[in-house]
Amino acid sequence: MILDILTPEALVFHGAVDAVKMPGIEGELQVLNGHAAIISALKAGTVIIDVAQVTPEITEKLTKTTEPNKFSFEINGGVAEMLGDKIVLLAD
Repeated sequence: MILDILTPEALVFHGAVDAVKMPGIEGELQVLNGHAAIISALKAGTVIIDVAQVTPEITEKLTKTTEPNKFSFEINGGVAEMLGDKIVLLAD
């Protein structure tokens, strides 16, 4: 699936990912390819992105975690929309 992370300043990330964990206001949520359409408000916390292939764009823009092929991005809140094979995360 394709993930776009947008902030008011810029497009932070655009690329293929296997899974995304986000801090939803009602608790943590994870989306995988083929997930049902969803829109969710997000609270401050860490977004964890699981990628099949590490690329220079990923290592330049996201923080590596201790787990293989997993990267993180801190947010202060926002909204996530999953539709088809694309997830858009509008982050503060």
